[in-house]
Amino acid sequence: MNPLRRAGARPGTAFTVTLDGREIEALPGRTVAATLWAAGVTSWRATRGAGRPRGVFCGIGVCFDCLVTVNGLPNQRACLVPVRPGDEIRTQEGTGHDD
Repeated sequence: MNPLRRAGARPGTAFTVTLDGREIEALPGRTVAATLWAAGVTSWRATRGAGRPRGVFCGIGVCFDCLVTVNGLPNQRACLVPVRPGDEIRTQEGTGHDD
């Protein structure tokens, strides 16, 4: 059985955000990380040195593995940022700044 049905949850109307220009469906109340996971995206940053893929590690804002750029603001922790209609999310390379 669908967990939303079992819990009696009625999420609000879905809306669209973009990840690197690709449209992704989002639901109100989700974080950027939860939205990306629901879309099948598990990595959206690469480590500075070795370029290894990263996504959510702790999921509670303690680490910085899930950094992403949201609406032009780099270094946003995807596990903490609520997703909003029309958000432009970008994968982050290095520090997220023009070095």
